[in-house]
Amino acid sequence: MRMLLQISIPVEAGNQAAQTGGFGPRFQKIIEALKPEAAYFTATASGERGGFVVFDLKDTFEIPAVAEPLFLGYNARLTLSPVMNVQDLAKAMPGLERAVKEHGKAVSA
Repeated sequence: MRMLLQISIPVEAGNQAAQTGGFGPRFQKIIEALKPEAAYFTATASGERGGFVVFDLKDTFEIPAVAEPLFLGYNARLTLSPVMNVQDLAKAMPGLERAVKEHGKAVSA
């Protein structure tokens, strides 16, 4: 299943990692192990180091192997969300249309 991993690394942990070389090969190894479809890094709205990684999660039992290196190495906060690309959305349309027909009655406010 295609997943979006959102990473937020607290400033203190990020600074320590940067000062001790932890953002070099170690961080790269963690991200490369995910075999990402895409990976982007940024500063978050709260001023922390952050990233967005799209990767394939084959089974839910893989979640600890994905999360623990980031928890242990960077005290990171993570969010995992299933995501679709345009092709996935096109495949989902028949099911969406069925759901709308079955359950799409307007809810009064």
